[in-house]
Amino acid sequence: MALLRVRRRRRRTRPLQEAEAYARCHGDRGNDVKLVQLPPRRPRYLAVLRTGEELRRRFEERLERREAS
Repeated sequence: MALLRVRRRRRRTRPLQEAEAYARCHGDRGNDVKLVQLPPRRPRYLAVLRTGEELRRRFEERLERREAS
């Protein structure tokens, strides 16, 4: 027969800060981890956006023709 222990939950006197919660879940960050700042994303080309919109419009037209048949 297995005995089950009943655990009582301890009440926290204060909420955990983000750094404390991270350290508790993932452990301390070692020196082998380095934060890198990424360069900003390049702007999108308008031609790509226009062709994508054209593709969407043609797809909708095909769907409408299929539903009409």
